[in-house]
Amino acid sequence: MSASKAFGLERIRGSIGDAEHGLAVFVGVCFWGWLLARWLYDWTISRLGVGPGAGEQFVSVEPIESIATTFEETVAVVGPVAVPMDWLASLLNGIALGIDIAPALATGAWYTIVLTAVSITLGFVIAVPVAVLRVYGGPFRWVALAYTELIRGTPLLAQLFVLYYGLPLAVWLNDVDVIGRGFVPEYAFWIAIIGFTINGSAYQAEYIRGALESVDEGQLTAARAIGLSKLEGIRYVVLPQTLRYAIPAWTNELVYLIKYSSLAAFITVPELYYRASRIASSTFEYTPIFVLLGLVYLGLVLSATKLMSDVERRVAIPGLGQVKGRQQGTGE
Repeated sequence: MSASKAFGLERIRGSIGDAEHGLAVFVGVCFWGWLLARWLYDWTISRLGVGPGAGEQFVSVEPIESIATTFEETVAVVGPVAVPMDWLASLLNGIALGIDIAPALATGAWYTIVLTAVSITLGFVIAVPVAVLRVYGGPFRWVALAYTELIRGTPLLAQLFVLYYGLPLAVWLNDVDVIGRGFVPEYAFWIAIIGFTINGSAYQAEYIRGALESVDEGQLTAARAIGLSKLEGIRYVVLPQTLRYAIPAWTNELVYLIKYSSLAAFITVPELYYRASRIASSTFEYTPIFVLLGLVYLGLVLSATKLMSDVERRVAIPGLGQVKGRQQGTGE
């Protein structure tokens, strides 16, 4: 292949890549713009008495439904071919349904995001010392091992049921005056956070343990040789590398937790799945509602993946690893 042809193909690939990136940015802006506008409207403007109120649609669905009705029995004649327009009516009805349930999905997305973010953060705080104990804990390793195997060896749903029905957590939380008042969620939400934190910490501990063991033992020995204690060597030499190596696996846990948050619906947490299933059971529009639900989950997962990809690229150690977009040894 000549140099000119190779250059032309490279330009075409670059143009396609730019177009894909631009489309992804546009979709992301639309998705998060909708969520942020919905939350802002429900939490601020509607509380001041402006507009139809929290949970109401921005756009009326009646005109769309009226147009859809006109297409239900319409047949378009294209030359000798008669084309039924029922598909267009179904599409318009789907758009109307999406507009109708958008407020409920946005509110459910807020619960899902908060539940995921808080749980994975608290789980990370627990996971780091558990992983360190697992690798460097000496005779106490069995404590960390017992914890991780117990949590990973039992279903998350069973753990939530034990916390919600089997322990008096609900009674204790109900005694707290602020629970369930104003913007503070009901006690089921807090129980879900406890359950997801415990479950996520065990999985994160295993990811971090694997990353810890990937760091050469000689580095800790070198840290001890220059006067650092074992704990200081772990803190200042081993862990900074470990946490970078653990980002891809940690990203998987974040994605799993976004999807597993749907299990919180079984203890009455009004997150995404709970709200969508309640609407579907009352309208019997299961397929379109769960398709829309899947699209919202997809938007959250892709956003989380992109965020963690950017984090990995920014914190990558120059000269180590093969993080796309960073030149080894340059830090760019």
